[in-house]
Amino acid sequence: MTIDGKTKGNNRKMTCITCPTGCQLEVRGGADGELEITGFQCRRGEEYARNEVLNPKRVLTTTVKVRNGVLPLLPVRTAKAIPKGLLERSMDTLADLEIQAPVRTGDVILANLLDTGIDVIASRDMEKVSNVG
Repeated sequence: MTIDGKTKGNNRKMTCITCPTGCQLEVRGGADGELEITGFQCRRGEEYARNEVLNPKRVLTTTVKVRNGVLPLLPVRTAKAIPKGLLERSMDTLADLEIQAPVRTGDVILANLLDTGIDVIASRDMEKVSNVG
C-alpha cells in the first residue's frame, strides 16, 4: 500500500477533524500492504484516516455569478464531499456558470457536478434587483 504515492513503510501524521477531540493519528503502510492506523480514540477517527489516505474528499465552497441579483456573486457549495482530485476541474466549471436571481438557500445551482452524482447548491438567498422608477 502506498501513502500519498510514496512507497511502503512511509508514515503520515494527521489530526482527525471528525470531532472536537482532535486525535493525533499516524498512518503507516504495513509490510503486508495494509494500512496501520494508530492514535484514534473512536472508529470515526480510524475511518477518517483511512479515507484521507486512500480517497480524500472535500466539500467545495465557492461563488458563482448572478444576473439581476442584489449582489454580483452567490455563495455555493457541493451538497456532499467530492473527490479531492476533482476540485480544480469543478472550480473551472463553476467559474463559467452564471445564474439568474432570485435564488433560495438549498436550490440546486448545478446538478450532477462532473458526473459525480453530487449537486452544487446555493448557500444563501439571493433576491432579484427590484426595478426602481
